[in-house]
Amino acid sequence: MEPHLQAKGTHFYTIGLSYKKADAEIRGHFSVNDETREAILRQAKEEGVEGLLVTSTCNRTELHGFAQHPFQLIKLLCEHTHGTVEEFEKVAYVHKNGHAVSHLFRVGTGLDSQILGDFEIISQLKKSFKVSKKYELTNPFLERLINAVIQASKRIKNETEISSGATSVSFASVQYILKNVDQISEKNILLFGTGKIGRNTCENLIKHTHNDHIVLINRTKKKAEKVAGKFNLVVKDYANIQAEIKSADILIVATGAQKPTISKQLIYSDKPLLILDLSIPKNVADDVTELPNVTLVHLDYLSKMTDDTLQRRKQYIPQAESIIEDIKTEFNDWLETRKFAPTIRALKKKLSYLKDAEIHQQKKKYTGFDEEQAELIGDRIIQKITNHFANHLREDNTSADESLELIRKVFQLQNK
Repeated sequence: MEPHLQAKGTHFYTIGLSYKKADAEIRGHFSVNDETREAILRQAKEEGVEGLLVTSTCNRTELHGFAQHPFQLIKLLCEHTHGTVEEFEKVAYVHKNGHAVSHLFRVGTGLDSQILGDFEIISQLKKSFKVSKKYELTNPFLERLINAVIQASKRIKNETEISSGATSVSFASVQYILKNVDQISEKNILLFGTGKIGRNTCENLIKHTHNDHIVLINRTKKKAEKVAGKFNLVVKDYANIQAEIKSADILIVATGAQKPTISKQLIYSDKPLLILDLSIPKNVADDVTELPNVTLVHLDYLSKMTDDTLQRRKQYIPQAESIIEDIKTEFNDWLETRKFAPTIRALKKKLSYLKDAEIHQQKKKYTGFDEEQAELIGDRIIQKITNHFANHLREDNTSADESLELIRKVFQLQNK
């Protein structure tokens, strides 16, 4: 499959790296924030790139765009991140045309996620498209492709149980807690920070355990009160954190800071304390594990969890792949149609010209000639003829180019 919407000599490429071959440190070198994304897009625009999407999460960084050679996209990424071309080449992947389209479908529908069924990436793709549109770096191909991937992800969510109705890491966090903590509904749970995964974990804990001992502490109390109101949590001042940790059985850390916010010095209790660090980079210092009563579990471990529920998701992969194939076939049909649309338009124009000339001729010959009726019949016949040609071209992939050439020759069409 060739994307027939790009400038001559260019192809649609995906270049990137993910958790599959690149560890967290290397992924960090190529990580792209909002500012970096805009800088990449600005340079791409200057270099005459006609379409480009830039996506980056903690698990992957990818550029999807049109280029004569993938190195043009690799260079854009390396020039605006801390990663080098040599480093990139060791862990990267490059997909072209149909393979790039298939890859984007798998990524956008959670089949390529670190935890199967994680749909977080779809909101990233929507955001990427919106920013690219602002820089006029989208085209009909990219717009149709992103919409097709969104449609596939919606259908997979609605028609399969591959996502189990929860954000993946928060789901894994709750599974871990339910498996490892007895009488969870009676335990004291402290959420420190308002990070998204932490909030989702608390929401799922409330749903699954009916626990009403959940306390929230955040450095900014207003933010804490806003979150607490939604989830029915108790808010305490940051000044009380030591006392709250002392009475907690489970501490969930979702602070999103660049350096650890919890260290050994803050923990004074002797009773068992389970700490879940749901932040990247780590927000809990490793020295807490020196305390015999503390169990520390980090996001990386939760991301790799393959419990029964995650195993169960795998049975829905064939169903998800079948949905993707349906929508991808529709997309490819549309793409083929775009390939011969100019010829069909030119044919329609030529037939309309012949119709107008014939009506003009007949008006002179017959008194009371019904021009309006003739116009209507002529237009309907033209539509039927062009539909026949379009259907032939759609169904006869093997010789579509030959058929296009023949149509242009027979009808002496100038527009290619």
